[in-house]
Amino acid sequence: MRSMTGYGRGEAEGLGKKFTVEIKSINHRYSEIIIKQPRQYMLLEDNIRRIVQKYIHRGRVEIYIKVEETGEKKPEIKVDKENAIAYYNSLKDLANNLEIYPNISVYQLAILPEVIKLEEIEENLEDIWLVMEGALTKALEKLLEMRITEGMSLKKDLEQRIAILQKFSQQINDRSPIVVEEYREKLKSRVKELLDETQYDENRLMQEVVYFAEKSNITEELVRLDSHFKQFLKSLSVNESVGRKLDFLVQELNRETNTIGAKANDLQISQLVVEMKSEIEKIREQVQNIE
Repeated sequence: MRSMTGYGRGEAEGLGKKFTVEIKSINHRYSEIIIKQPRQYMLLEDNIRRIVQKYIHRGRVEIYIKVEETGEKKPEIKVDKENAIAYYNSLKDLANNLEIYPNISVYQLAILPEVIKLEEIEENLEDIWLVMEGALTKALEKLLEMRITEGMSLKKDLEQRIAILQKFSQQINDRSPIVVEEYREKLKSRVKELLDETQYDENRLMQEVVYFAEKSNITEELVRLDSHFKQFLKSLSVNESVGRKLDFLVQELNRETNTIGAKANDLQISQLVVEMKSEIEKIREQVQNIE
């Protein structure tokens, strides 16, 4: 189990460049990847996303890529021979017209406009990607390490809170049959106060007690709660993205607890339900950070 919060940094050098990749992630309902990098490498964005998605399945991920030149950047020198020849022929014609000797050197031609051109060497993006990928992978591994570490802390906290819920659930389970018996005694005592022995009907009293017992029966809810507890704890130990499943289970825990509170018709159980809902809300907040 992993948290959605983390940070990682990686560096790699090659081709006269140093790539520094910083990645931070926070919780998000879905997967969202934000990439900020030099414009000349925008075509590598799909490669970056593909690598990130192998490591991260859920959360908002922000990636910052910084590039520094580590070697001397040598431009490519190009000679425009057609321009040079055109200059030479024009100068030669001019010399002939002026009846002078055309003493024209290569250097003189080279300094004329558009004869010598300095062009930036076009980078091979496939080679650039090999270097960038190295820095990106290192950053992702650091990020994943932090997410796993935080995920273990969340797991421990959630296991403790589920244990608290199980304790409350057991207390409710123990209290439930007592509620019916207390209701029977109270009803019997009240009836005897209002009616004399000749009007007292034991069968009618039992019918009322049975009706109350059926109406306030929470056995099914307690059984489902126990099942949800087991599924929740099992999911915490699975090495995959379980955030959405846990979020669903939290909703079910809350629903069953609300039903128990509505059906129980008992002060002690109502107080336990309040405590359970408080713990479930804390679990809900923690689950929002799980991938």
